[in-house]
Amino acid sequence: QVQLVESGGGLVQAGGSLTLSCVVSGNILSLANMGWYRQTPGNQRELAAGFRGSRPNYADSVKGRFTISRDNVKNTLYLHMNSLKTEDTAVYYCSGIGSRGPIWGQGTQVTVSS
Repeated sequence: QVQLVESGGGLVQAGGSLTLSCVVSGNILSLANMGWYRQTPGNQRELAAGFRGSRPNYADSVKGRFTISRDNVKNTLYLHMNSLKTEDTAVYYCSGIGSRGPIWGQGTQVTVSS
């Protein structure tokens, strides 16, 4: 069973940067539509950045500031976050679609202070 383990969250000041990592304990190529979702209390879990096939797509709110990438050799998905805003504060979840259905990481907290 493929598992996702996230790291890289933390506390940063507005305007700063963070890079999130998601290590796939299996073959990353076995997962489709890999991406990063984020959620704040009381809100829906929303896609921040993800792949449609090999094409990255981004929420309008992060476009131009976030970059999603993957390393198939390291079995790792990344989210590079620049020019962070306080509204980026959320729990970020790595996800992908495996043969048994959706797979989610445990989530990592990103907090952006003013």
